[in-house]
Amino acid sequence: MAAKDRRFRAAGLGFAAGVLFLAGRVGAAPPPISIPVSSDESGAPTAEGPFDFLNNWKRNQGLLGDMWGLRRTLSQYGITFGLEETSEALGNVTGGSHRGFDYDGLTQAVVQLNTQRAFGWYGGTFNVSALQIHGRNLSADNLQNLQTASGIEADRSTRLWEAWYDQKLLEEDRLDVKIGQQSLDQEFMVSSNALLFVNTMFGWPMLPSADLPGGGPAYPLSALGVRIRYRPIETVNILVGAFSGSPAENPDIDPQVSDAHGVSFPVNRGALYIAELQYAYPALGSMVSPGQATPLARTFRLGAWYDTEGFDDELHDSQGRLLTDPLSDGAARRHRGDYAAYAVADQMLWRGSSDPNRTLNVFARVMGTPLDDRNLIDFSMNAGIVLHDPFTYRTDDSVGLGVGYTHVSGQVAAYDRDLAIATNGFVPPQTGEAYVEATYQYEVTPWLQLQPDVQYVFNPGGGLANPSNPTQRIRNELVLGARTNISF
Repeated sequence: MAAKDRRFRAAGLGFAAGVLFLAGRVGAAPPPISIPVSSDESGAPTAEGPFDFLNNWKRNQGLLGDMWGLRRTLSQYGITFGLEETSEALGNVTGGSHRGFDYDGLTQAVVQLNTQRAFGWYGGTFNVSALQIHGRNLSADNLQNLQTASGIEADRSTRLWEAWYDQKLLEEDRLDVKIGQQSLDQEFMVSSNALLFVNTMFGWPMLPSADLPGGGPAYPLSALGVRIRYRPIETVNILVGAFSGSPAENPDIDPQVSDAHGVSFPVNRGALYIAELQYAYPALGSMVSPGQATPLARTFRLGAWYDTEGFDDELHDSQGRLLTDPLSDGAARRHRGDYAAYAVADQMLWRGSSDPNRTLNVFARVMGTPLDDRNLIDFSMNAGIVLHDPFTYRTDDSVGLGVGYTHVSGQVAAYDRDLAIATNGFVPPQTGEAYVEATYQYEVTPWLQLQPDVQYVFNPGGGLANPSNPTQRIRNELVLGARTNISF
């Protein structure tokens, strides 16, 4: 926590300022991972008239089909293009600092160039993506929670997201190297089953969102770096990466404000190193003998990250005094580096005998760090269960129930207790926050999904005082809403 924020809280402007600081510190999760579909695979004929795409609208992969021949023309040069709009209305009907509903939306545009098709160079891919973020942020406006309600919540802006080149190497593409501006939430710490859910923390987890500078290089942010993937055997992948230590040049300013369009590319902020070991069974492309049942798929990931940045102490100043001590200089003690370890598991439990699309899957992800002195969060977890193809003839629908929990570090709780004594005010020590989410994704057409969603948050903000009623904690929150995904 920056020294100026400590001085602000210790000056007694305490409770609302603390809430706003926490809301600004928490990052967002990625939107659903979206890879452009080649026009050769879209199943849509080239439109001859301006509205001919409507003739096939129920089967098109995108609302606009072949985009009047644009997709097919681009494909001849190895270029694919994707455009997707995610919109949602969410609101809290109980709890929070206020009640009400907000609208927020995200437009993603992705362009990829296949170098083999473009000019005969095997194994290369150029990728550029941009975001247009609109609407309001329910979590900051009403909820003041740590584990924000929506993975697309972010500051309103139009910004570059990713810009990288990936090259496959060795026989059978066992090695590939990606270099450029990257968002780590697209490859690291990912649970494929968790991506169904709306809550932020089913994407980019709570711990790095709160502890890494600027929330880390994750949606809507990214960072320059290099990622290497190696596949020594068919069931194992090893990912390692080195990236800029912060997505923003100034750690004391919200990176979404200081780099409003995603084009600052800071390289003087230390380094973030990350490594992940992945095991997947059965291996991609493996065969099943006649009469043999298809095995139940599973994926396990183990990883860790280390950031060389400097991190402020949560309790003591540069002289070793408590930050709440009247004699404190207000400048937090600086620590060198921060790290955490994590594990992710996705396991299929059951597959329908008559309908192989009907599967029941569970997932879990845990992450922790022993460094209480420099971190807001020292533990976070998510878990859930997902049923695909829940009803007859609804093969592309999914229903899920998930939970999340995060624990505020003991040093932050100690600071809250000290601040309560120093100000003689109501400053409840933060502890933990939990939530549960139930959601159903209904496919109307291949390019349109509707997703009603219900979330319930326990102990919002870890037990923060309500800025609208500073003598009480924020009450538990019931959040209702719906999301739509439209692929163009």
